[in-house]
Amino acid sequence: MNPLKKLAGQTAIYGLPTIIGRLLNYFLLPLYTRVFLTEEYGVVTELYAYIAFLMVILTYGMETAFFRFSTKEKGNDDVYNTSVISLLFSSVFFIILTWIFAGSIANALGYNGNSSYFVWFAWILGLDALSSIPFARLRQENKAKRFAFLKSVNIGLQIGFNLFFIVLCPWLDKISTGLPINNILRLVYSPDVRVAYIFISNLLASIITLVLLLPEIISIKFRFNKALWIKMIQYSFPIMIWGMAGIVNETFDRILLKHLIPESQHPMSQLGIYGACYKIAILMTLFIQTFKFAAEPFFFSQSEKSDAKRVYADVMLYFIMICSLIFLGVMLYIDIVMGLVGKDYRSGAGIVPILLLANLCLGVFYNLSIWYKITDQTKFGAYISMIGAAITLILNFIMVPTMGYMGAAWATLICYFSIMFISYLLGQKYYRIDYNLKKIGLFLGLALLLYFISILLNLDAGFLKFVIHTFLLLIYVVVVLFSEKDKLKLIISHRV
Repeated sequence: MNPLKKLAGQTAIYGLPTIIGRLLNYFLLPLYTRVFLTEEYGVVTELYAYIAFLMVILTYGMETAFFRFSTKEKGNDDVYNTSVISLLFSSVFFIILTWIFAGSIANALGYNGNSSYFVWFAWILGLDALSSIPFARLRQENKAKRFAFLKSVNIGLQIGFNLFFIVLCPWLDKISTGLPINNILRLVYSPDVRVAYIFISNLLASIITLVLLLPEIISIKFRFNKALWIKMIQYSFPIMIWGMAGIVNETFDRILLKHLIPESQHPMSQLGIYGACYKIAILMTLFIQTFKFAAEPFFFSQSEKSDAKRVYADVMLYFIMICSLIFLGVMLYIDIVMGLVGKDYRSGAGIVPILLLANLCLGVFYNLSIWYKITDQTKFGAYISMIGAAITLILNFIMVPTMGYMGAAWATLICYFSIMFISYLLGQKYYRIDYNLKKIGLFLGLALLLYFISILLNLDAGFLKFVIHTFLLLIYVVVVLFSEKDKLKLIISHRV
């Protein structure tokens, strides 16, 4: 099968159920931004930023190491066994440690009296870290349907529990006041918990997902290969550093906002607005995420083939083509898209195009990262990400105190563009790939041009604006299809 068609098929299988689930999950955003105050949603934004950072530490690059060593040592079950056992012990240790010091952690972060938040998060992190290798094995064995099913179940459970605690229970509590059934309801629901039900829903979903993964987990043999584990750690440690630096780039702005914005400017409220509008980049984020699920094992499987570099170049071209289309589609219909969030959150619409472009650059960086993964030079990934982390921290400290969350958005774009550019230059030196820069420039440049035309037109919301913006979107689609018509015909006819 044509490798691009195979990648597209795997991305679709991984992505379709996941995208549908995630879209449903993002439909909770209108609920959150209408039920919770901006400062309450700021709590969610901040704590999930910490979760993202800690998740990188708890998996310590073992997922990528699993892919690499499974490819190098085909048929060696010790790769899977050792990976799972390693994460099992580290996850249990983390849960116990956090449980002991939950009160101190809560006080240090300004959440006095809410130490239970951190116990719940410790369990979420531990369970999700443990499940990462079984999920990776499903990807490595091309069991995309089961992978996508389990991921979608996890998302569906989170949605269901959120609706139960945030919508159904308050309604039942209201209509059952003074009735005996209200005492039963209070066994599982308290109106005072409010935003914490988001965390509880996540925890319940993680528990059930791990139970569903038991067939993959119990299949391991408790045989720990110490020599192999040391090799895997040596490979994965730079990836963990890269991941930690990368997550600083991705989420640390949401941690810093609370501390850098003056109290007079309501930092938790700004944080809530920023976190909600960050999620407006949903389509770009979802595409990049589902692409990554399929791309990493695909890239490794292609690495030993003679035409690998040509395939990588084609993947990059079509990746940017689709991301540019997503950017243009979201921005041309931004009036409709912003309806996802409550009115109190819509003042943050100005950060959406900045963050969309930032995520596009991040996606390109993920594509470029193949050069140091398949050449076993993962240290370069760590170096690049640490440079990005430094840029993120410096720019946030400079820009956020005066510009608020807008400064955080610009810092994100500058950081992602920088690491993308650095990775490209180093990749061309150590593992040269002849990317089609002319067409990449055409696709991205055309999307930006059409977006700026829509700004210059400055049409009021209405049917005329919808028609003209749809025409602009069609211009992009027609140009892309005309530019790639010959290649697309060959791919469809199985001749490439």
